[in-house]
Amino acid sequence: MAKKTKLKKTLVDQILDKAKIEHDSLSFNGLEGDIPDGIERSAIYKTLALIGDKTGPVIGILPITEHLSEKKLAKISGNKKVSMIPQKDLQKTTGYIHGANNPVGIRQKHAFPIYIDHTAQEAGSMIVSAGEIGRSIRIDSQVLADFVDACFADLKK
Repeated sequence: MAKKTKLKKTLVDQILDKAKIEHDSLSFNGLEGDIPDGIERSAIYKTLALIGDKTGPVIGILPITEHLSEKKLAKISGNKKVSMIPQKDLQKTTGYIHGANNPVGIRQKHAFPIYIDHTAQEAGSMIVSAGEIGRSIRIDSQVLADFVDACFADLKK
C-alpha cells in the first residue's frame, strides 16, 4: 500500500504550529490557475505589498478574483496615496518573491500595517500563500487577522 506523501512544512506552517493555530496546508499554484476541485477561486486571497506616501509599506489582502482599490487602501491606512512596490524591490521589502507574499511571514519580520478585505471575515475562512510558490494555508479569517494584527476593511474596486 502506498504511503500518503506528507507535505514538507513551510516556515509559515511552522510559525502557526508553534503558536498552536489551527490551519490546513495546501499544495497548488493559484497563480497558474491550478486550483483543486472543491476550492472556490473567491476563497483564495492574494497578499499585495504597497508603499504609502506617509506610512511606508502597507499590506492589502483580497480575493484573487478582485482588484484592489488603491484609493480605499490609502484612505484607511492614513496615506494620501499608495502604489504597488515594484517587483524588483519586493523581496528586499517583504522578504518574499512575487506570488509568495503572506501575512504570517511578513508580520514575523516587519510591523507593516495589514488590511484584509472584509469578504474574508464574512466567509469565515480564507486561503493565503504559505510563503512558497505552490503552497498555501487555509485558516480562520479572524484567527489570522488577530495573529498578524490586521484590520478588516473594504479594499475592492
